[in-house]
Amino acid sequence: MEKKRVVCAMSGGVDSSLTAALLLEQGYDVIGVTMRLSDENRDADPCDRGCCSLSSVDDARRVCEILGIPHYTMNFRDMFREKVIDYFLADYAKGWTPNPCIACNRYVKFEGLLGKALELGATYVATGHYARIEQDAAGRFLLKKGVDGAKDQSYALYHLNQSSLAHFLMPLGAYTKVRTRELAEQYHLPVAHKPDSQEICFVPNDDYKAYLRAKEPECLVPGDIVDRAGHVLGHHEGVPLYTIGQRKGLGIAAPEPLYVVALDMEKNQVIVGGKDDVYAKGLIAGDLNWIAIDALTGPIRASVKVRYGKREGLATIAPEGEGRVAVTFDEPQRAITPGQSAVFYDGDTVIGGGIIEGVRQHV
Repeated sequence: MEKKRVVCAMSGGVDSSLTAALLLEQGYDVIGVTMRLSDENRDADPCDRGCCSLSSVDDARRVCEILGIPHYTMNFRDMFREKVIDYFLADYAKGWTPNPCIACNRYVKFEGLLGKALELGATYVATGHYARIEQDAAGRFLLKKGVDGAKDQSYALYHLNQSSLAHFLMPLGAYTKVRTRELAEQYHLPVAHKPDSQEICFVPNDDYKAYLRAKEPECLVPGDIVDRAGHVLGHHEGVPLYTIGQRKGLGIAAPEPLYVVALDMEKNQVIVGGKDDVYAKGLIAGDLNWIAIDALTGPIRASVKVRYGKREGLATIAPEGEGRVAVTFDEPQRAITPGQSAVFYDGDTVIGGGIIEGVRQHV
């Protein structure tokens, strides 16, 4: 029987390296591909070991040599600039807080790489994400949380659809991170203990404020910091330099700690309040994608996560019209932020998700 070909997205880290090793052992014809996304951080720091760096390309190539599989580097710079960097800057310019990793997964690592993989005659694309793909009795593909709750990455993958899920493999969803490193040692992979990359790969030194000042200075217009009643308490250097829930760096002396509770680009104001004011009971989400269902036809109950690494809150999700939903939480949630994603769960199964466009019912 002819082996099924798999293109494994290899960043040079332990997760994608072990993914390639596991699939090779399972009998797949594995090809390692490293995606060239951006040179911006590399130019600023030639020693950087993030997913876009030259050293990571070398690490991926070395792993492929050890495994005895071919390795290719593919250029996705133009797509990455359009779909990730331009989006990143545009969202900040309108007072939102973007999630570039989700955009990269959606447009580049999944849609873009899948297209290239199919051209190479591959049946699947494999990634090192900690999430699981299963099929139910009716044949519908489901996206589920990884078994390691601390590493689960299903939140960042809610955009996948039935046609793309049919072509993706994520073997690490069944493992903990500790087990991943143990297995990498057993396979004698030189990246077994390589630290995880935590930074935005194209932002030098992970300093998004300096990046905005350099790339989008026209969106940074000085203005007022006001309380919820509109009283001027201080001044800011540009609304996009702040984010919901921020406490430090406000430069305001007050008897109680103040937090950013809203950003108003139209009035060029940063709005602050007390710690309770950061909580809200609802949100509006758009740009929706459904996985476990075809569409939302009426209100449902679900657990909703509004930021990666944050615990979910029980909520009612109802159609709002014009491709949007209204989410009303049982208990107020902290720092609901436009531009981030709201992802809906039924237990460990991703129902779907969308982009937070607005916040409702501040406490």
